This record gives sequence, C-alpha cells and structure tokens, in this order.
Amino acid sequence: MHWRHILLLLCCFVLLPIAGCGDQPAPLKVDLSEREKVSPGSHQPVITYAYLPQFSHTVSFERHQRLVRYLSEATGLNIQQVFPETFHEHMLMLDQGKIDISYANPFVYSMTAEQSGARVFAKIIEVTGEAAFGGLIITRRDNPDIQTIADCRGKRWIAVDRFSAGGYLFGLGTFLDHGLRPEDFSQIVFAPGPGGKQESVILGIYAGRYDVGTVREGALELLADRIDLAQIRILARTPRYPGWNYAARPGLAKEVVDAVRAAMFALDYENPAHREILEKAALRGIIAAKPEDFDAVRDLIRRAGLH
Repeated sequence: MHWRHILLLLCCFVLLPIAGCGDQPAPLKVDLSEREKVSPGSHQPVITYAYLPQFSHTVSFERHQRLVRYLSEATGLNIQQVFPETFHEHMLMLDQGKIDISYANPFVYSMTAEQSGARVFAKIIEVTGEAAFGGLIITRRDNPDIQTIADCRGKRWIAVDRFSAGGYLFGLGTFLDHGLRPEDFSQIVFAPGPGGKQESVILGIYAGRYDVGTVREGALELLADRIDLAQIRILARTPRYPGWNYAARPGLAKEVVDAVRAAMFALDYENPAHREILEKAALRGIIAAKPEDFDAVRDLIRRAGLH
C-alpha cells in the first residue's frame, strides 16, 4: 500500500473519536457568585458538664444522662457530659476551661474556688431531703481488733481520694476529733484507678486488705447485689456538711450560667417526669447556693492542714 494511503487511514482513526463527541451535552456553566449562606447557629458550641468521678464512668453516665438531656432541651444549649479520669484531673480540666459546668463535692469546690475562681451557683438536696451529707467509717464486722474509733490507731486506712469529701475529709475530721492524726495510722491508701473509687474502698474492706475505710453516705447500697453487706460494719458516721454543688468555670458567659440555673431550679419533684430525672441522679432537688454556704467545709480543710 502506498505510504500516502496509510497516512490517510491513520488520520481517519484519529478523527473518529473526536467526531463521536458531538453527542455529549454542552459544558455546564457554574456561577461562583451564587453562594449559600450558613446560619451562625447551625454549629452550637459544646457546653461541657462533668460529674466528679467518685463512681465508675458507667454509674456517672447512667445517673446524669437524663439530667444533661433535660438541661440541653430546656436551655437550647448543646450540653454534653465529659468524664475526667480522677478527682485531680477534674480539678485541672476545670482550671483549664475544659469543664464548663462542674458537679462536685464541697471539698473540690472549695479548692477550685480558691485556686481558679470557680463560681458556685447551685447545690443539691440529697435523697434524705437535706442540702447536706456525711461520711461513713467502715470495717469488716468480724474484725476483732476494731470496736471503737480509738482502735483504728496503727491500722491500715483506705480512703476514696485525697480530694474526696465524704470518702476522706469528713472521716479525717472525725478521726481528729478523737485524737487521731494521719501519722497515727500504719498506712493511708487512696483507692487506685479512674472512677469507681467508692466501690474500691468497700471491696478493699470486704476482702480484708485494709482494716478501716471511709466512704460517703449511700455508697454501700451500690454494692448490695455484689457483696454481703452484712459483713460490713459502720463504725461511725461523720458530722454532716454542706453538700454537692454546681460551679461554673471562670469566664463562662453569665447568660449560659443563668439559663442552666433556671432550668435546674425549674425541676419539680412533684412532677412525675422531673422526679424520674432527679431520682436517677440520686438527688431530690437543686436550689440556689452562695460561697459562704461552704464555710464549714473551708474551716475543716484548714483544721486538717489541707489548704
């Protein structure tokens, strides 16, 4: 075949696909000047809510998930529960602005108010009907060496946490009232691990690893289905002090605190829907609080040399 014929055939093969493109739709012109506006409210900032980890994270979540959901719906705020691993981490996160609303014992509140300026705005009414609570000093019932508080001298003491109110501070105050100082114990141990510390103290006493333990009121009932509580003896009940409370981190907007406070105060125990929320959270109501309500706790902290 002549080379000119070959060249002509090659040109035809090359032009065929180009000719076929005539059936394709015309290019779509895009007008970049037309833009959809996004509403500023479509991405709400998260308001973090944390329960001091005295119990396991599972217990903390189950107790407060309905309350957190109620607060979100009542205020229109995006409130979400976060879970610090330890008491110290809870206090640090509050100081760093990672916790907006702190639900904590009066010991932790008093310390964070002094160190970082946390602002208390509410306190709870316990299931007992009082805005106060106490601690328990416990032993094994069959421990023959401990019959009175004086018998705790030289023994092994397990406490919840060095920042626990009912699980350490209140018990320490009772020991001081009876002439026992920390150095009078052969050992003071704080429950290890994240969360679940009240349970750990009770189990440590039940197993006989420690002689005496301190927990808050109501903690024993959490283990009623796991151990024989008849083997645990309440050696003493501590005096009762101002209870658990809500504090806002420094700098949290006043309108946010006002909205959360109003929603909390609107909870009515006589309302069946509200009662379910409150009982699940192991409280009976939420009322107003001011810093001076916790002066008795501050006095105990100073007397114990923990400030």
